[in-house]
Amino acid sequence: MADNFGMKEYMKGALLLTMAALIVKVLSAVYRVPFQNLVGDQGFYIYQQVYPFISFFVVWTSGGFAVAISKMLAEAQSMTDVEQRRNFIKRTIFQYLTLLSIMFFCVLFFGADLLAHLMGDAQLASLLRTGSFVTLFMPIVALMKGHFQAKAEMTPVAYAQVIEQFVRVSIILLGAGLIMTTSKSLYAAGNAAVIGTVIGEIAGVLLLLYFSKRINVIPGKVKSKERKWPIVKEVTILSLSVSMSSLLLLCFQLIDSFTVFSILLENGMAEIDAMNMKGIYDRGQPLVQLGVIIASSLSLAIVPLVAYQSKKTSGRGAAPFIQLTYRVSLLLGVAASIGLIIVMPYVNEMLFETNSLSTVLRIYVLQIIPLSIILTFTAILQGMNKLKFPAVILLAAILLKFIGNRLFIPNLDVLGAAIASNIGLFISAGFLMVYLKKLLKMRLAKRDFYIKLGFASGGMILTVMVMDGILQNAIALHSGRIGAVVTGGSLIIIGAFVYLTIVAKTRLLAEKEWFLVPFGRRMAAFQLLLNKKR
Repeated sequence: MADNFGMKEYMKGALLLTMAALIVKVLSAVYRVPFQNLVGDQGFYIYQQVYPFISFFVVWTSGGFAVAISKMLAEAQSMTDVEQRRNFIKRTIFQYLTLLSIMFFCVLFFGADLLAHLMGDAQLASLLRTGSFVTLFMPIVALMKGHFQAKAEMTPVAYAQVIEQFVRVSIILLGAGLIMTTSKSLYAAGNAAVIGTVIGEIAGVLLLLYFSKRINVIPGKVKSKERKWPIVKEVTILSLSVSMSSLLLLCFQLIDSFTVFSILLENGMAEIDAMNMKGIYDRGQPLVQLGVIIASSLSLAIVPLVAYQSKKTSGRGAAPFIQLTYRVSLLLGVAASIGLIIVMPYVNEMLFETNSLSTVLRIYVLQIIPLSIILTFTAILQGMNKLKFPAVILLAAILLKFIGNRLFIPNLDVLGAAIASNIGLFISAGFLMVYLKKLLKMRLAKRDFYIKLGFASGGMILTVMVMDGILQNAIALHSGRIGAVVTGGSLIIIGAFVYLTIVAKTRLLAEKEWFLVPFGRRMAAFQLLLNKKR
């Protein structure tokens, strides 16, 4: 009975954080579309050049240090002098993070001109200086979130994440809208977007302070003979390992910020043309985010079960849940990626006003498939406390991306950057699959699963291609943005229906497995209806 209660509370807390993370991810992907519509491709390029610098510290703090602190505080529970040990850990980490935040602030604020020069655009320096203030909130945010998560109090953390993102997105869109109707300065609009990130972080801090007003989150001086270095080392390694999968895409974007625009200029492209090309290339980022949200969020909801089952000594353990997580992430990742590829010209024009570089964006969104696997597998391995090898694999992916950009962009422009990303991600996803299979000594999926998945994908592609031809002849408004909305929207609905129907008819997942996936009950009912014996 106690075990069931513990599982219930564990799942409740995990679900709350999962829902908060899902809302944050959706907001993060969706706001870029109206923002790009407001500022155009050149304005989007400006923002996307600076965005990874700022977001890197936000993600590392919330997704890395907070989790690492909560783990270290939870482990201190089993030691003698629990309160003293916890206070020493918190104070040591706070001092370390304060030092780190000041160092990063100085790099971004005082090194803004150098960084902007390395990116090939001196006007980006003011945006980097504005964004540097985000780093100053790292210590307090990480410590408060880690404190609440260690006590399994997920509500303050979840609320802070959502409010922070909501405030950020609101200010970004309002600021960009106001500037584009007055001064029309694209760099000022980009700066307003960065200010939105800083104010959003302040809003999150204020909410966490409200929840922790009766708690001494930052302890005073603690007497201890324990050395500080082991704590600093542990929290650094753990925070990077835990957040590595989330930081992976930001590292890829950082590499793009330093290489794409500058190499295009070296190739002799005019500055405005290079800005617009990079801005159009960056359209792929929100599309990938949306695809990964669909693919990974549903499968990640199963991960807490994996972590819980891994600790049990009886039963089949975590193996069935790991297999299910892999199959769900691949099933949805393939659907999102291939679905976007076949309707890309319409989606491109529907969301971003033109269908420019649709071929490049088709290659770009292939990332959804390996990213879905990487995000779910790293989460699973994190639950199993296997962090070092996945971190090495992802670091290798970042290196491959950098080498690929330097090799491919001079000859292929932004298509080379998209190919470089895919090479790094597919290779790292493959290595993670091999590692997990060897670790657990099991097959992730039967051959039958891949055959049925190929059949569902082929059926979707064929149906959409046929319907595309019919709709283009039937709908007079097939050209322009309205036509893209009508035709693209219709093809997305038709493609999704055909794919899910084939998945259900071939019973790619069993009905009982669908019940473990969020919103899977309806799919299970649909599957039972299709396979009902007459």
